[in-house]
Amino acid sequence: MKNVAIIMGGYSSEYKISLTSGNVVYQNLNPSKYKGYRVHILKDKWVYVADDASEYPIDKSDFSVTVKGSKVIFDVVFNAIHGTPGEDGLLQAYFELLQLPQTSCDYYQAALTFNKRDTLSVLKPYGIKTATSHYLNLGDDIPVDTILEKVGLPCFVKPNKSGSSFGITKVHAKTDFLPAIETAFKEDNEVIIESFLDGIEVSVGVISYKGETKVLPITEIVSENDFFDYEAKYLGKSQEITPARLSKEVQEKVEAVAKKAYEVLKMKGFSRSEFILVNGEPHMLEMNTVPGLTNESILPQQAREAGISLAELFENAIEEVVQ
Repeated sequence: MKNVAIIMGGYSSEYKISLTSGNVVYQNLNPSKYKGYRVHILKDKWVYVADDASEYPIDKSDFSVTVKGSKVIFDVVFNAIHGTPGEDGLLQAYFELLQLPQTSCDYYQAALTFNKRDTLSVLKPYGIKTATSHYLNLGDDIPVDTILEKVGLPCFVKPNKSGSSFGITKVHAKTDFLPAIETAFKEDNEVIIESFLDGIEVSVGVISYKGETKVLPITEIVSENDFFDYEAKYLGKSQEITPARLSKEVQEKVEAVAKKAYEVLKMKGFSRSEFILVNGEPHMLEMNTVPGLTNESILPQQAREAGISLAELFENAIEEVVQ
């Protein structure tokens, strides 16, 4: 029986979604193989939360917990934290120092992929297409006309490092451009401005499965809103069609690009990459390394379509990293 710390919460706007993901992992772990512990990692406390809601503080020196006088040592950490510090490399580095296996990618890959513009810059030389973009840091001059001449309208203004579409605006008119930048800077001190890609949006899960890189069935995103924003993602304002309605040729092209990105970046564990298909050509937007794991989330939908249950998906993630 392995002791599994399921870490959830985090320090970002995504903490509520992460708590839901973490609870789904907890509910779906095979009880004959694993003893799951829900560990809330929040700005003001790191605690193990028992089934009766009582809390026990985590000892950060070795990531253990003492419950009713008995010290619990974890065999593995299941990472369900979206955003910082679980998706940006901070906890990955901490667990590596403690030599404690964890289910997501290594710290460098996490830090890199959490930074949208750096990820795309690294992948570009490998022939992976992206939108035309312009980068801003807090305090930079903002030459509005020059930027809009480069990216065109409509365009997207995004925080460089945030998830769940927090802080993203689709800008249709020049007058809305500076307010959109202000909104993005509320989430991060770096902003990425991207040209609007007119095409089909798809989401592609790529995971390590039984020692191999596995591309899961592709999901097509049809948003009722102007783009795949928070409402569309979590409040039912979108259709997520798995498998996507693509020709075999386009499907194979998307799968090849998604797999290439995963392998070029030396990824491990779960990943979910977003693409826009423009005339059948995949243009990459970003890669998430701790994607949503709720029953409604895209990656679990894709796993189900591939014949992999949640219990199998989570067990595989653990077995991939525990020797």
